[in-house]
Amino acid sequence: MAWEEWEQLKAEAAQRQSMHMQLNQVEGGGGSTALPEKFGVLKASQTDLSKIGKIAHTLYNDLWDKARVAVPSSDSAAGDLSKQGFALGAGLKHVSTRWEEQLKSLRDAVAHISNHMHVTTKLHDGDDGYIQRQMSSIDALDAGFDERVGGPGEKNRAYYPEESKKKE
Repeated sequence: MAWEEWEQLKAEAAQRQSMHMQLNQVEGGGGSTALPEKFGVLKASQTDLSKIGKIAHTLYNDLWDKARVAVPSSDSAAGDLSKQGFALGAGLKHVSTRWEEQLKSLRDAVAHISNHMHVTTKLHDGDDGYIQRQMSSIDALDAGFDERVGGPGEKNRAYYPEESKKKE
């Protein structure tokens, strides 16, 4: 009886697990691929990247202005307690030092995000236009080598689009 119940529980768990997440991926056996048009395309505009960078910069400044306020007073209190012979002074100094180290690490990470968003925005600002220009020049080049573009002796319409519009 216990074995059958165990098998049933395993089957139910496997069924629940398979329902949680299903990834669109390329099948190993050469099956169909997931097309971006069908499932969506990851897109981040320059405006989005700029907003993220600005928020990260604001957070960086806020961390310095607001999270560091406790450090000077904690250091002062730790010094006073230590002078009076309290062991708590050394503990408070240790906590203050660790807080300062962690705050610096966090600020560095936020600054990295902010800088990365600004650089990414500037770096990829003209990429879409550049790619479009490259692709259109490839299309024109392909059309120039395509024998089906015009008959023998005729001008290639890919290079003389104005004249081909006049004939039509």
